[in-house]
Amino acid sequence: MPRLFVGLEIPSDIGALISGLRGGLPGARWIDVANYHITLRFIGDIDERTAAEVADTLWDIHRAPFTLTLRGVESFGSRKPHSIFAAVEASKPLMALQAEVERRMQRIGLAPEQRRYTPHVTVARLRGVSGGAVAGYLGTRGLFRAGPFTVRRFVLFSSRASQGGGPYIVEEAYPLEAGSPQAELQQHA
Repeated sequence: MPRLFVGLEIPSDIGALISGLRGGLPGARWIDVANYHITLRFIGDIDERTAAEVADTLWDIHRAPFTLTLRGVESFGSRKPHSIFAAVEASKPLMALQAEVERRMQRIGLAPEQRRYTPHVTVARLRGVSGGAVAGYLGTRGLFRAGPFTVRRFVLFSSRASQGGGPYIVEEAYPLEAGSPQAELQQHA
């Protein structure tokens, strides 16, 4: 059974900037630069038939390329921080793409995602790191900024079951094209 998710790749020059956030937080497990991404929809472990349906329905998404900027460093887990991430600046095209991916996953029978979508790039996973240490780390990196960069495709990734994920493999890539009918509607909205 493949473990799948839909996401956006991070360009290597942006990944190099993100990697500068590594260090200075004992107990953090830093994510490999090659595994930086922005998740659009986690799918999980599914059978081959459903995986084929997922791959097929994503071909029906037609959107224009768009730009993204990373701004700021934050953490998930208020009382018990569990990860550090680079935040993605608000983007209507990103949110529209994520919402369409979510709708299509539900149409083929996958359960709706329960958490509110927060676009981000995970930089480190934490275990047993105090809130104070995380606050200190974040305080020294609050001015982080990377981009803008252009998103020209979204991808279907697979991963093996492991702590912290990775390595991630691109199973299928879906181009974003300015001339598509949905992209034209998007420009006039």
